[in-house]
Amino acid sequence: MELRSGKDIVILDIGRPLTAPRNAVVPLPPIRGLETGRNPHLHGVVISHGHQDHWGLIPQVHRNVPRFIGKPTAQILRVAEFWGTGIDLHETGHLEHLVPLSLGPFTVTPYLIDHSAFDAYALLVECRGERVFYTGDFRAHGRKSRLVERLISDPPADIDYLICEGTHVSASVDTGAADEDDARSANEIVSCASEDEVEDQLTELLTDADGLVVVLCSPQNIDRIVSVYRACLRSDRDMAVDLYGSQVLAAAGQETIPIPSAQWPRVLTYVTGVQRRRVRRASAFDMTRTARAHRIFPEQLMTRERPLVLAGSFSSEISALLAMPEVKISAVVWSMWEGYLSEPSGQRLASLLESHGVPLVHAHTSGHAGLADLSRLITAMQPTRLIPIHTEHPDLLHQLGTS
Repeated sequence: MELRSGKDIVILDIGRPLTAPRNAVVPLPPIRGLETGRNPHLHGVVISHGHQDHWGLIPQVHRNVPRFIGKPTAQILRVAEFWGTGIDLHETGHLEHLVPLSLGPFTVTPYLIDHSAFDAYALLVECRGERVFYTGDFRAHGRKSRLVERLISDPPADIDYLICEGTHVSASVDTGAADEDDARSANEIVSCASEDEVEDQLTELLTDADGLVVVLCSPQNIDRIVSVYRACLRSDRDMAVDLYGSQVLAAAGQETIPIPSAQWPRVLTYVTGVQRRRVRRASAFDMTRTARAHRIFPEQLMTRERPLVLAGSFSSEISALLAMPEVKISAVVWSMWEGYLSEPSGQRLASLLESHGVPLVHAHTSGHAGLADLSRLITAMQPTRLIPIHTEHPDLLHQLGTS
């Protein structure tokens, strides 16, 4: 998004569409200086959070253009670069909750927000007497829902433009009703109402299972890893994350996040076959040496005092686990967007599990707000103008704002 006041420009997010094919060339927007770095009026790019549809075009932006992002997000993306899912942004500075950032005539104030990406922000931009609030991607049913409740109860005043995400606004929903049941019926990815419900569902499953349980989720969805860990404690199990996941958790830099370490003795690291091969090809043996003290190996999966849960990037490891005669998998939990299961890799996984009689259980909740919470935020903000974004139905989001 380009915000312009006279000649002065600031960019909020610069994402690559998730629908773009992997090798497709997606051009930068035609904004002077983005590609060349030669525009003194281009004051920077501010990235709200670490999902690729919000930062994916930054490699094409000239290094002279300042870029800003949350520090934990920058650290997570640097770790993820080795695994092909991140980048070293070489950021100019970092976003902090409610700490204003001056970019030429623009003042950008970040608001830490609830989202499935860790360290996500909404952004208040003020310039020459006008005020723009950009929600970024947000929800109000995750582990940081109190941040959204605080924003709704005490919103910034006099918002001229509210740029609001509307992922869950669907043509099959009556936007006048604007309740969570509508959002869930119109959006198949919302299979649990809250992150707490995901934890409850996992706890029940883990308590009833007598073998290994594998939870397939993005390691960058740290809220989900925390839900798995809490469910493990409630069901008297230990948790092992993959090598990439252990690095992401450490990069977040929060003492309250369970990380394979002496401080978290019930959290371990399991290095998948794909990860072992990548480490060998890159001679990055420091990665596995660092994990050694808290690493668990295949032959130990079924021999520990407490049963185990594997959580993270384990899709590629399922066939190897099924081939181990000593390993009994009680269930595999799909804890991501269900749409991925319709892709060829998802279909192969489902077919493989079915052929081995292993149940595939869905336990997930969305990173985006339902209609009721969108309505509450718009009502609280009372903007002069509403600008829909991140939606296939901007007209319906307008209707929701009007109602």
